[in-house]
Amino acid sequence: MTMTPERFGSGLTYDGYKAAMTRNRERVEANEKKVSLDPEAVRFFKGLPQKLNVVVLAEDWCGDVIANLPVVAMLAQAAATLDVRIFYRDQNPDLRDGWLNQGKYQSIPVVAFFDQRFRELGHWIERPDSVTELRARKRKEIFAAHPEFGSPDTPVDQLPEDVRGRLQEELQRMRDETTPFAYAEVQRELRELVAAQPVR
Repeated sequence: MTMTPERFGSGLTYDGYKAAMTRNRERVEANEKKVSLDPEAVRFFKGLPQKLNVVVLAEDWCGDVIANLPVVAMLAQAAATLDVRIFYRDQNPDLRDGWLNQGKYQSIPVVAFFDQRFRELGHWIERPDSVTELRARKRKEIFAAHPEFGSPDTPVDQLPEDVRGRLQEELQRMRDETTPFAYAEVQRELRELVAAQPVR
């Protein structure tokens, strides 16, 4: 897996990616409005000694891309030191296989940082573990508080329609309530990732 200036230049800008979306663009744009930028993250990226090239692997059907790509885009816009280009995961198998989650999962988004000579500084995949853990705990609490939802392991489509609707409302409310934490954690992890590899 190699990244060159020519290949990087062939990637889509964020606006180009949105223009090419065939689904979920409205969800991406709704999430843009929800992003609250962390002043510390903006200050850190603004203070970089050089611009970084940022490669993002994405697909427009992926929930984690819909949630987290707007965070990357808004941070790049505010900092003005991150040149973001987006590549479709399924059209770039060498990139996909070079950044497997835990060495085996084709998780996205992948956000990879490169210096001006296209040396990789590090990459970030999917979502913060802290967000996964918080939402799993909150999900268990929802099921514990609502016996009518049955077991958390029961497939949702096996529930009566009215119960399924109430469960989906509870889960959506939980996701909405945890979104500010999730966005803050994404920014913290991206900042710490780049900070760990001094840019010269």
